[in-house]
Amino acid sequence: MSPPYRVGVCVKEVKGDCAMGYKPGDCFTVERFYVSGVGKDICIHALSSMLTLLSPFLKGVSAEVLNIVSKIILVICSISRSWKTLTCRGTVIFELRKIGQKDNNAML
Repeated sequence: MSPPYRVGVCVKEVKGDCAMGYKPGDCFTVERFYVSGVGKDICIHALSSMLTLLSPFLKGVSAEVLNIVSKIILVICSISRSWKTLTCRGTVIFELRKIGQKDNNAML
């Protein structure tokens, strides 16, 4: 069994107004089945946008295996795309980076 990985999630950019108040540089870590290093609440809509990538990355699957050619993975908050006209909120772009057990700076 391969060693577990951690995934670092950071707010890269906020366009407009985020309902959760996320700002560029806000970060947290996902490891195994939990989220750590959270300085504020986690937005369920943002988390739902990340889930399809978090599961394979936590198991050590590379971005290339998922046909992702970029070394930096950007995820857009799901509610901002479909509910913008209803919530008058903006778009939050998150950056995901896989962090290995031995190399805390490992890229995807």
